[in-house]
Amino acid sequence: MILFFALCALALAIAGATAFVIFWPLALVHLRDRHPAMRARLGDGAFLRPGALWWLLSGRYREARDPQFTGLATPAMLSLSTILLGLVAAALLWLWSLMPAA
Repeated sequence: MILFFALCALALAIAGATAFVIFWPLALVHLRDRHPAMRARLGDGAFLRPGALWWLLSGRYREARDPQFTGLATPAMLSLSTILLGLVAAALLWLWSLMPAA
């Protein structure tokens, strides 16, 4: 049963990845078009750059004070959080399944 829950957590991470692939590129395009200074801080190739992902995850995207941008970046941040939570939960449940039964 534990491995089933680990598989469900992995499915949650996959669902988060699907949402991330939709919202994060849209947010980056919005930054490119309307906030070039902020986009320059993230650098080229910001889609999977750890600094840019941490910037998104920490909520520093709210500095833009643009409701259209935060409307794209907030779901991207939530989906990135979902990916991380799902992967951590799946790993912990998998490790728990390896423990011998008492």
